[in-house]
Amino acid sequence: MKQNSFIFSTSVIAWPLFFVLALWIVFWVEVRFKIDLSSYGILPRTVNGLKGIILSPFLHGDIKHLYNNSIPLLFLIAVLRYFYREVSLQVLVFGILFSGIGTWMIGRESYHIGASGLIYVLVSFIFFKGIQTQYYRLVALSLVIVMLYGGMVWYIFPEVENGISWEGHLAGFITGFLFSLLYKAEKYKKPIRYEWEKPDFNPENDPFMKHFDEQGNFVNTPKPEELEVDYSFFKIDENVFYEFKPENEKE
Repeated sequence: MKQNSFIFSTSVIAWPLFFVLALWIVFWVEVRFKIDLSSYGILPRTVNGLKGIILSPFLHGDIKHLYNNSIPLLFLIAVLRYFYREVSLQVLVFGILFSGIGTWMIGRESYHIGASGLIYVLVSFIFFKGIQTQYYRLVALSLVIVMLYGGMVWYIFPEVENGISWEGHLAGFITGFLFSLLYKAEKYKKPIRYEWEKPDFNPENDPFMKHFDEQGNFVNTPKPEELEVDYSFFKIDENVFYEFKPENEKE
C-alpha cells in the first residue's frame, strides 16, 4: 500500500450515519403516511421483483427489524471504510446488487426486504479478506468479527428461524466471500527503515558517506599501493634463533 497506516477521515463516520439515516427516513415515511412499501422488495424470479434488488435493503417490516440491522451497519460500514478505503464503495454498491440478485434467484416466493443481506456481505468480506492479507491488524479484525457476528452463520441455513430470509443471508455471505477474492487490497508490510532514516544517524560515521568530500563530490577509494600500511607486525626479530635437533636426540 502507499503507506503503512490507516487513515481516519470524516467519511468513516459519515458513510454509516447517512446510510442508516436513509433506512430510518424510509421507515418513518411508511409509519407517518401509513403506507406499506413491502411490495418494493425482492420477489424471486419475477420481473416485478427485480426492482427489489436495489430497494429491498431500505425496507423493513417493523422497528425491531430496523433496529437490529442499524447497529451492525453503523459498525461494519465504518470498519469497511477505515480498513478497506479503496474498495469500500465497490463492496457496498455491488454488495447490494449481487446479494439482491442471488436472493432473487434462490429465494422463496415471498417478498424479501431488509438490509441483512448487506450485513452478511460486509461480515463475510471483512472476515475473509483479513485472513487472506495475513497482516496482523486485519487478522485481528477478522477475529473480532468472528467474536461479534460468528453466530450469524447459522442463519444462512434453511428453517433455522421462521420469518427470516435465509436466502438473502446466504446470498450476502457468498457475495462477500467472492468479493474478498476479487478485490485485491494493497499489501500491508512493515516498512523498511534504512540507517540514514534513523534519528541518531551520523553521516561522519557512515562508511559510504566517507566517499564524499565536503562539496558532495564522490571520492574514489584509494588504491592498495596508496594505503598506509603498518608492516611492523610482519617484521622478524633478528635476535631470535632456531636450532635444529635430530629426532633420535629428543627425549
